Amino acid sequence: MIRTSLFIGFCITSFLWSNCVLAQEVPASDENIPYLVTFGKHADKAWGDDDFAQTFFFKVPKDFNKPLYFRVYDPECSGDIDEQNDDYNTATRFSVYGGTGCISNKDSRALDPVGEWKSGNLLDAKVFTSKTNYDKAWYTFGPFNPSEGELSEEHGGYIFKMICEGVKGDDGNLYRYFMSVDGDRNIPVEDGNAFCYEYTFRLHSDPSQVSHIYPYLDGEVVSLHQSNFDWDDDGYITLTSRVSESIPLEISGDNELSKSKYVVKDKERGNSVDIAFKKNNKVKVNNNNVVFSVTNQYGELIPFYVVPIGGVPRYRARGRYTPTR
Repeated sequence: MIRTSLFIGFCITSFLWSNCVLAQEVPASDENIPYLVTFGKHADKAWGDDDFAQTFFFKVPKDFNKPLYFRVYDPECSGDIDEQNDDYNTATRFSVYGGTGCISNKDSRALDPVGEWKSGNLLDAKVFTSKTNYDKAWYTFGPFNPSEGELSEEHGGYIFKMICEGVKGDDGNLYRYFMSVDGDRNIPVEDGNAFCYEYTFRLHSDPSQVSHIYPYLDGEVVSLHQSNFDWDDDGYITLTSRVSESIPLEISGDNELSKSKYVVKDKERGNSVDIAFKKNNKVKVNNNNVVFSVTNQYGELIPFYVVPIGGVPRYRARGRYTPTR
């Protein structure tokens, strides 16, 4: 009986730890996205980046009181992972912000990196070039005190902001993030999460792989307006929720912007929906980068949480209950 209890306890702990880990990894496992991507500011937008910058926010629970770190995987732009355009010549700046205005300043949540989008207190920054010191390796920012973030009642914790921008060059920097309680290892902050308002990412080249992102619809959303850039006609983009299944969204071609509207159903409010990216299985498209954003009926951007609020949405056919996990 003791051994059985210990085994059950171990399984429960492992399950909780697994879900906790998912909350810190960007992109997260449920998203099945290989890398975030940011190009140097001199790149052609047709390579799949419309503004050469990406902003992510990290939520730390209010009662968390230990030092924390922000880690970047493969922050330099060279080697096997990144996307080369002739010779590597790109410099990428990663910056960590906290303090008043970090997220409360509306420019920080805007679609384009203009105005006071770098609001808040600059806590740390580093520029990475084509040197291979961190090729397929982690660089760590920190430690930081959780109170160095901006306390946000709306988001239920302290918020930090990580900005990646291509300050020169024309190559694509592919990278990942992890918020950790350890500077040398990826150990998650319990109940933490990460989110963004515009997602620029690399798709798998394998057409059998489906990627996902999860916009959260609050109780006031009437309609969802999606925008995708440079999808390269690479298959289909669909929306699934608890009451809708695989609703097709308008898709873009090479260096094109496409938009469409979806009327939100009552049962979809207060939950996340699943935007799935399903590649063309007849014509293989390699190294496809896409930019995606969603607004409500007022043109306000809707956040994508790497771990969806309420769990991964599953369609409930004919009213039958399907667990989210």
